[in-house]
Parts: sequence; structure tokens; C-alpha cells
Amino acid sequence: MTLSFPRATGEDGAPVPPPHPGIDPGVWPDVARLPRTRPGHTAAAQVLIRRACAQLPLRLRLGDHTPSGSGPELTVHQPDVFFRRIAADGLIGFGESYMAREWDSDDLVAVLTVLAAHVDDLVPAPLRNLRGIWGRRRPGAQRNTPEGAWENIHRHYDLSNDLFALFLDPTMTYSSAVFTALPARPEELEAAQHRKTDRLLDLAFVGPGCRLLEIGTGWGELALRAAARGAQVVTVTFSAEQRGLARRRVAEAGLADRVSVELRDYRDVKGKYDAVVSVEMIEAVGAEFWPAYFSVLRRALAPGGRIALQSITMAHKKMLLTRRTHTWISKYVFPGGLIPSRTAIEEQSARAGLRIASDHGYRDHYAETLRLWRERFHARTDDVGALGFDATFQRMWELYLAYSEAGFRSHYLDVRQLLLMEADPR
Repeated sequence: MTLSFPRATGEDGAPVPPPHPGIDPGVWPDVARLPRTRPGHTAAAQVLIRRACAQLPLRLRLGDHTPSGSGPELTVHQPDVFFRRIAADGLIGFGESYMAREWDSDDLVAVLTVLAAHVDDLVPAPLRNLRGIWGRRRPGAQRNTPEGAWENIHRHYDLSNDLFALFLDPTMTYSSAVFTALPARPEELEAAQHRKTDRLLDLAFVGPGCRLLEIGTGWGELALRAAARGAQVVTVTFSAEQRGLARRRVAEAGLADRVSVELRDYRDVKGKYDAVVSVEMIEAVGAEFWPAYFSVLRRALAPGGRIALQSITMAHKKMLLTRRTHTWISKYVFPGGLIPSRTAIEEQSARAGLRIASDHGYRDHYAETLRLWRERFHARTDDVGALGFDATFQRMWELYLAYSEAGFRSHYLDVRQLLLMEADPR
């Protein structure tokens, strides 16, 4: 099949060929074609980026030129195209340029960790407060209404159970593990996921006879371990793929009489429960619907009950700056997603009549979890391709895992296990 690409022109009017004709424009339109830019924007982007990189512990190589600086190397194979994408789309363009193989690195995580740690230095101070002008707003279609949430969840979690099985451990747990020591060995991941799950169940006092609600089933591991303790579990998910595998695992474990896996929006949950657990699901809710989410948690809680919540977090100021901004992650990986701050969780909990009774962070453990996932994914690229995921998808997924790992290694991100309880009466 012959692929055709739109004919782009540079700022001087000269034709600019598509960077990689092998990229399917029907699947990856914004990666296959080059964006339009206004005269001078590409040159300005080059000046700003080179100036910023010169102040970072980073080695920048532009084409065949001698690299400058010291540290992990960012190698730009096609500088004109690279700067053009960034001029047009900022960090979205940066990610699309990686997907198009226009830049690479000898240590991708290290480069991204440097950039994440110095993210405020990449944009001149006078421009930072103008994000609303130069940054793209999130598409309205990504709002997490019941219909929108269904589509957002489908785009990520319904990709393929077989895909996730290639890089997750046998528990099929897609959230931060908790290790006994760091750095972790690959063979420790399964036990570390059990440890994380058990800590959450302990936090919520889940035991024999407990009525447990889980919001966000994943592939069923937490529900299985709760039922094995003697709990009666209702777990809800919006992913048809996850529900199918979770129900199969429950049946194979002989626990179908203790676990009900429901394809249901969290807003439609009914009943009262002694314990509620939700693991890294709040990130898919969206700030607009956080009040509804915490109201559901409070409404579902029986008197004296406990809520165990695991959430990725970021600094409150950074969250406020990015909450309406369309990012590479929201465009390609988690549509509709938004990482809350610890402050936002506390404020929203309080408005729903809940208080934070305990709080523990496991930031470095998430970095290690992501490293192990990334290494497993990289080792199984042939298997990923056999499932029908092309080379551009694989570049996207590698960047996503490395980008996320760098977020925790740079301390831009954290992950918290929180215990929520009824607010003290006044």
C-alpha cells in the first residue's frame, strides 16, 4: 500500500517532506504530517530551547553538529522538524516528534527526568502565566460525563488485555507496587503488588464478613484478595475488557459467590459498605467531577466505615496550571485524565464530609514499578507487534512509561495511600 502525505512548506516557502513515510496517516495523522507554524516561531522555539538546555545537566546534539553540554544525551536527528513541532504544539509536539523518530536518547528516562525536574526553567518566566493563551485547551469531547468517561476509559483500558499482560506481572496489577527495598529486582514485582494490595485492605479493615465496594476493578486482583479474606465484594469498572478478564479470574478462583464484577459508572453505585477502596481511579475522574466522586464515596460508606484511596498526586500549583491544558498524555494515553494534588483531595474530601485520617507516600516505589514495566515492555516488542500494534504505537508507549517514571524520579509526581473517614462532628 502506498501512503500519501500532505505537502507541507517551511517558513521560507520551501517544501518540507514528511519526516517518516512509514507512519500511517490514517492512524497517526498529527505524527505523519508536519504542523503549520507562523513565520519566525520555529526560529524562536530553537533559541528558547537551546538556551534552556544550555543551563541544564543535559547533552544536546543537533543533527551532525558536535553536542553541547554534559549529562544524558538528547539527540535530535531532524532539528528543523523537531523545533517546528515544538513551536506549533509545545510538549505535544515534543512527544509527537519522538513518536516520529525525530529525536532519541541514550538514556530516555534520564533525559526526561532532567526536563521534569527543571520544567519551570524551560519556559521564560514572563510566558509561564500566559499558558492559557499559548497552551491548547482540553477538547470538550474528553469531559468525563457518563458518555465521555466511557469513551475515555475504552481508549486506554480496552486496548487489549493481551497487551497489558505482556508487561504487567501475573497479578495484572496496573498501579504502584510497594517493595521491601529499592532498587527492586524483576522477580520481586508480583510480591510487591501483593504487599501494596494488602496494605490497602488492611487500611480499610477488610476481613471476614466485610462488605467491600471497589471503585475501579482493574483486572480483579484486589477483589480476589479481599474475597479470600472472607469479604463480600462489589467491584465496578467502565472497561468491558477488564470486566471480562476479572470475572473469569474470579470464577477460576472459585470466588464467584463472594465477588460481583459490574460494568457500571461509579456515579450509579448503590448501597452501603463497611469499606470502600479505590486504587488510582481518581485520576480518570476529572476535576469537574471530583465533587461527585467524593460524594459517592461518602454516600456508600456505612457508619464507622473506612475508605482506602490510592492516588497519584502533583503539587497543587502545577495542577492548577495544567488542569485545563491539553497535553501529550491526554491526547494519546489518558484522554480525560487529570492527576489531583494532595490539597485538592483534602478539600474535596472535606466538602463531602470526609477527613484524611492517615497518609503515606510511595513515590520511589512507583518509579521502580514503572522501570520494571518499561523493561518488560521493551523486551516484548516483537510480541506487541504480533498483537497488531505498530512501531509508532510502541514508540508512544515507551515514551509514556519513561515519561511517567521520570515524573516520579524527579519528584514532580508522588503516589499516596490515604485513609478517609467520616469527618468529626462539630
